[in-house]
Amino acid sequence: MTLITCIEDLRRLAKRRVPRMFYDYADSGAWTESTYRANEEDFQRLKFRQRVAVDLNNRSLRSTMAGQEVAMPVAIAPTGLTGMQRADGEILAARAAEKFGIPFTLSTMSICSIEDVAAHTTKPFWFQLYVMKDRDFINRLIDRAKAANCSALVLTLDLQVLGQRHKDLRNGLSAPPRLTIANMLNMASKPRWCAGMLGTTRRQFGNIVGHAQSVSDMSSLSSWTSQQFDPSLSWNDVEWIKNRWGGKLIIKGIMDAEDARLAADSGADALIVSNHGGRQLDGAPSSIAALPGIVEAVGKQIEVHMDGGVRSGQDVLRAVALGARGVYIGRPFLYGLGAMGEAGVTRCLEIIRNELDISMAFCGKRDIQQVSREILLP
Repeated sequence: MTLITCIEDLRRLAKRRVPRMFYDYADSGAWTESTYRANEEDFQRLKFRQRVAVDLNNRSLRSTMAGQEVAMPVAIAPTGLTGMQRADGEILAARAAEKFGIPFTLSTMSICSIEDVAAHTTKPFWFQLYVMKDRDFINRLIDRAKAANCSALVLTLDLQVLGQRHKDLRNGLSAPPRLTIANMLNMASKPRWCAGMLGTTRRQFGNIVGHAQSVSDMSSLSSWTSQQFDPSLSWNDVEWIKNRWGGKLIIKGIMDAEDARLAADSGADALIVSNHGGRQLDGAPSSIAALPGIVEAVGKQIEVHMDGGVRSGQDVLRAVALGARGVYIGRPFLYGLGAMGEAGVTRCLEIIRNELDISMAFCGKRDIQQVSREILLP
């Protein structure tokens, strides 16, 4: 049995077990992938101040995110096609997050639908919304999230147009995968994945197929999505969605202090500093590099969260030290899911929690609420 000690172990195992097009979808960026790489690399430039002879008994990682109590300041990020990393992947990840005591965020572009996840969990989860031109569909999607008792809406603003992702283009990414010779040969080498997919009926975009007008199967979905992302999205739409939703609203995709101020003025409960995992504007700064300036600009007006490049509990600690109230993980939980299913997501969360706890202790802190920039070297 493979010994899993870190997120990198899960990544390597997932790469062996997940078909190439879906592994590449999770583990790649736009254009040259410079921002994708910077998201990880810039964390490593932040060095800790190690402290000694401090009472470290009774340590606590408990916190809140958007008013919700969390076992640690971590949430599972919304990721499309999660149910193609492992059969019923969104359900498995949501169950792992619920048991662990952190938020799970379901993507609009999920394979399992809002209703699927609600039927297999016992506590509210969060729902991530893309704004489409078809506003009637968006209205119904919001109503479905309300009916499922979702406790926060995560509104993503940085996908008005789609970044060019070379690996997805080369692989001919689709869900379910097209039965080309190359795809069939690759899938044949992933027997666990194939067995899981044969055992589920969830192989399409569950929130869209059968719900959006004129989308009944996958042959019509690709043309629909290319036409539906709305380049005219504005802050007026944010106000409309906030009023339509009526609950906790988190705005995702903020990378600029001026946009952060607009997000704070919109009345949202939190914003997420995010460059979409380096999958949109290649050449943008890393999320961790953008975080301090945004915290300085709006940190007293709105709760600031972040995602992008987080691969360890130490990265979570660095982000919290720079002012993030919450940190989202995307690729790490996808690696865990692809490697070992629900148990892999749980293992991912255990790794991050343990690394966060031990690193916090080495920095002389015993409560995550006490962590500030002082734990980092200048």
